[in-house]
Amino acid sequence: MFRIIIFVMIQTIEAIVSKTGKVKLLTEIHLKESRRALVTILEEEPKASETALLSENALAQDWLNGDEEKAWQHLQSEQ
Repeated sequence: MFRIIIFVMIQTIEAIVSKTGKVKLLTEIHLKESRRALVTILEEEPKASETALLSENALAQDWLNGDEEKAWQHLQSEQ
């Protein structure tokens, strides 16, 4: 008898929901195909510092690459 194990990956992604119900994800995601999502509305408003910290990883993907380093290298002081 063989046992089949299926792993399901569930992701939690922070988002902001506007008064009109528009959902804005705070990080970029890439999916192979469309997926269902559940939205949990929290009672508290987001704090600016939390938003900055949560977006740091997504921004780092754009900022910390070779092309960006080359583009801004002329502004770095001589060491």
